Amino acid sequence: MVKKILVIIPCYNEEETISALLDELISLQISDSFKLMIAVINDCSTDKTPFLAEKFPVTVINLPVNLGIGGAMQTGYKYALQNNFDLAIQIDGDGQHPPNELYKLLECWQKTNANIVIGSRFLYKQGFQSSTMRRWGVKYFHWLNHFFTGIHIYDSTSGFRLFDRRAISLAVKHYPDEYPEPESIILFTKSGLKIHETQVIMKERQGGKSSIQHFSQLYYMVKVSIAMFFSYIRK
Repeated sequence: MVKKILVIIPCYNEEETISALLDELISLQISDSFKLMIAVINDCSTDKTPFLAEKFPVTVINLPVNLGIGGAMQTGYKYALQNNFDLAIQIDGDGQHPPNELYKLLECWQKTNANIVIGSRFLYKQGFQSSTMRRWGVKYFHWLNHFFTGIHIYDSTSGFRLFDRRAISLAVKHYPDEYPEPESIILFTKSGLKIHETQVIMKERQGGKSSIQHFSQLYYMVKVSIAMFFSYIRK
């Protein structure tokens, strides 16, 4: 049976990268066992992102207000559930996640039958490895997640993720709003979902600006740490 995949692209002001990304995704050749469709979640962009995306044969969902990455992704998961997709794959709109690496997530899912597959930069340290400060932050969240969950996820901030239908259903009910990637690992583990990590090669951001600037990195780590703690103790 052919599996339906929804590629969810959360976007906020990604006019520099969205056209090239959609070109690559649409021309991507994958197994006949999968049917791939694309949903661009426009998180109230103030640039030309939605107009550029609408030139392609994809679904564009325009949010009326800016919800942040968590709200944008939850919108995509709701669309996936309502339209009976078997799998959902998050690809960031800034060009960091090469579409031709998508098959690695699918291969890992087929081999492990995991509910969630996370694409990792750090298993074999190939491709763009981010800044030194960011790498220290990722290591911190790796050990904090291990403390709360007992599992090792070496790139817990990665947004390059595959969800099966069970994970999609859970994300529709509850998904962290701001910078959800580290916190969501705790929620999914507590719910009994099976999480695997697989090596992928990522690129440096191809355009736009990160939502986490140098000034806010410490604030981000403190805020997410507190959110992870409350997710851990919440019944």
